[in-house]
Amino acid sequence: MRFDRLVFKGKLRQLYSPNGMNCYLAANGVLRKDFKAHAKKVTDQVLQASLIDQAKALGRFRYLYSSRLSKEEVARQIAAEHQVKEGLVCVLQCVEPCWTFDLKSKQKWLTVEGQMGKCSQLYHYYIHPQLGWMHVRLQTWFPFEMQVYLNGREWLGRQMDAAGLSYQRSDNKFLWVSDWQRAQELFDQQLQTNWPMLLDGLQQQVHPLHPGHLGRLPLAYNWTVFASEWASDVAFRSRQDLEGLYQRWVRHAFLNYDSVQVLRFLGQSGRLQTSGTAAVESNIERFYEGMRLKHWVNKNSLKLYDHLNVLRSETTINDPTGFKVFRTKENDPEGEPQWRVMRRNAADLHRRAQVSQKTNERYLGTLAGVAETKTVKELAAPLCQRVAEVGKSGRKVRGLNPLEATDAALLRAISDPKWMINGIRNRDLVAALYPTPTTDSMERRKRTARVTRLIRLLRAHGLLQKIAKTHCYQVSAESQTIILAVMAAHATESRKLMASGKPSQEAKKSMEQ
Repeated sequence: MRFDRLVFKGKLRQLYSPNGMNCYLAANGVLRKDFKAHAKKVTDQVLQASLIDQAKALGRFRYLYSSRLSKEEVARQIAAEHQVKEGLVCVLQCVEPCWTFDLKSKQKWLTVEGQMGKCSQLYHYYIHPQLGWMHVRLQTWFPFEMQVYLNGREWLGRQMDAAGLSYQRSDNKFLWVSDWQRAQELFDQQLQTNWPMLLDGLQQQVHPLHPGHLGRLPLAYNWTVFASEWASDVAFRSRQDLEGLYQRWVRHAFLNYDSVQVLRFLGQSGRLQTSGTAAVESNIERFYEGMRLKHWVNKNSLKLYDHLNVLRSETTINDPTGFKVFRTKENDPEGEPQWRVMRRNAADLHRRAQVSQKTNERYLGTLAGVAETKTVKELAAPLCQRVAEVGKSGRKVRGLNPLEATDAALLRAISDPKWMINGIRNRDLVAALYPTPTTDSMERRKRTARVTRLIRLLRAHGLLQKIAKTHCYQVSAESQTIILAVMAAHATESRKLMASGKPSQEAKKSMEQ
């Protein structure tokens, strides 16, 4: 598992406040009426200090007359033509929409205000000695916003080369690695990166004039994560092994994972409000390399796709506000840490990785049960036997009857995906089994006592596991497969079961003989 794509944005945050640019002009003694002339002068200085002259001298500068052209393709073409192996690949310049500033007149007063506009952007493409293929975009007009694009697979490839690991790679997938565990250890080192230091170093390469061009208001860049993709890859021995399962997984996920389940995969715990704004969409697209299933939740997504012998689950976070991180207040680093809204700030990047990995694990773990090749009888038979209770008593408890209404309702209740995140408590199971609440205290105690006995029964059969130091329980990974198979058989029409149980032509001939 690793970051597949990371996009950072660097902003001079103080300039974005309502009076930020006016404060900048006042600090540098620039009259508002002279703003445009001053801004053009600073832009010329930024362009001159950047790497345009170096790129031109190498024949690797291009001015793109349309922002719709793929900068990636142009840069790759230049790298191939000039056989660039390391360092600066090229500098591309084009005019694109951006957030910028302009002079406004309000009640006979001049002021500088932010607005959407267009300005020249510089794309610096590199083959970085540590990070591999990457690029940095620099806005050449106030507020000089920057964007850094990194790719985790490029970085990991460089790490494995330095460590002497052999591997086979196709596109952005590692099909085979001589030591998978060592490769994962190398990737884990990426999470220990001092991101502000790394990003500030890249900024100095493409924008060396900073902060000198700001005069008496030398501001530092504030780095945020604009977008992140976290990929969990499962490498099969062959393409044939994966193909035998992948179609089944995609069909099952598309037909059975509704909005609630997708939200649970993404860690949305608790009650889902009907008035919420979480719009979930799913679709399937076929590509030359394979098939992709994608679930969207607002600006975030969860994907599943295949490439040769690799199965990939990928979580993309563009809007982190739906997730939590355990931290102090931003303006009180010595204060009490609490679960707070995840920020775009690079400081919360490690938590992004944790959230994304948990999402991928829940998704892949649930799909793994669909690939079970055992018969329902083989899976359910142990549940029907008497077993010893968990604990010192070792008392025998009854077997379950998965096809009987009461036990089937119990299995259905604990298999709800919303318990995958925080676990299920006694009160949760009471509410699931008794949808009609009661005000009778005696009846409430009877329900609680019965559910307590049922939890002991489920634990004895290994269907529930206690979460340490809590009053919560979770369905084990092995039990998810059993419950899924039993529930599927319980809901299948008898004619379909009979059709699937018909003997093959070879079996018929054998019986006739």
